[in-house]
Amino acid sequence: MMELSSFLPTFFSPDLLLFIAPLWIAVLVGVLVGWVWRPSWATDDKLFTFFNNNLPLPATTTTTPSSESRQVYKEKSGFVTGDDFRHLWSLVEVKDGGPSWIQMMDRSTPTFSYQAWRRDPHDGPPQYRSRTVFEDATPEMVRDFFWDDDFRSEWDDMLLFSSTLESCKETGTMVVQWVRKFPFFCSDREYIIGRRIWDAGRVFYCVTKGVQYPSVPRQSKPRRVDLYYSSWCIRAVESKRGDGEMTSCEVLLFHHEDMGIPWEIAKLGVRQGMWGAVKKIEPGLRAYQRARAAGAGLSPSASLAQINTKVSAEEFMNERDSTGEVAGDDEKPSSGKNIPKMLVVGGAIALACTLDKGLLTKAVIFGVARRFARMGKRM
Repeated sequence: MMELSSFLPTFFSPDLLLFIAPLWIAVLVGVLVGWVWRPSWATDDKLFTFFNNNLPLPATTTTTPSSESRQVYKEKSGFVTGDDFRHLWSLVEVKDGGPSWIQMMDRSTPTFSYQAWRRDPHDGPPQYRSRTVFEDATPEMVRDFFWDDDFRSEWDDMLLFSSTLESCKETGTMVVQWVRKFPFFCSDREYIIGRRIWDAGRVFYCVTKGVQYPSVPRQSKPRRVDLYYSSWCIRAVESKRGDGEMTSCEVLLFHHEDMGIPWEIAKLGVRQGMWGAVKKIEPGLRAYQRARAAGAGLSPSASLAQINTKVSAEEFMNERDSTGEVAGDDEKPSSGKNIPKMLVVGGAIALACTLDKGLLTKAVIFGVARRFARMGKRM
């Protein structure tokens, strides 16, 4: 008791009160400024809406899902979405932030040319990028050609089996099952692939990727490949004849997959067999052109290739810009939060410089200021 009673007069000394009062004034001003700059979501109505919207529905609630809700569920469960289009667009524009591409091949014939690159990400299989230009071909014909699973067996001798599991007549989205033949020392591989095409004014962004589809159970053979990505950008380019006519078609392909083979061995196999596989594509395309010119009808998969999601490249760029502006605006509340912190720190510095010349008092004030700064960072 004696020790406590002897401490109290010192604690409430006029000098200490003179020191504490301006600091508390700075704190109160900081709290006031922080309240004025409070984020918009802090209002009672919006807080109520946030918690109300995130409460789970009662277990007894049952509804019959509409076709739109089923489509949203499919997209959320891994089917092809607008995010996949944006990712392909960033790959085409070399804005995905990935490693640099290393050129592997540059070959050509009188009717088409082919270039290929590879890069090795830190946490995935090797990725490949290729550019193929077909003379005297339209983007629409090449789009249908790559989507036509019925005709693919005419030129792709690795495709053993294909089946359409599901399709959407509104977006052209497909889920297909492929079984591909692998060399004798490997078992065949099964793929469950989601596909969809975006049309940006005769520039076709064709996304194909592995998706989850529980309705088709896994088997020991063929072995299923989960990580699979193979997407194209197809567009008209000027003919290499130099006549200024846009009669050639460029295909930019981005591909990677985890086949269950050591990646170094897979890279060796791709390097050795790439040109032999690529050379088979061009004769297949010419046969497809002749068949269509002779009046051959479209297969179901080729018909779905003509159902595209229309997108404007200009509007897409504007959307990206506006999204960036929104992101910038979202940062303003955080800068507002820093105003009280800056006020407290500035007030503490002013106090240290004018109120007391002693090093101990300055250390206490700066310690309090640092504590408030740390508290501001955690807010």
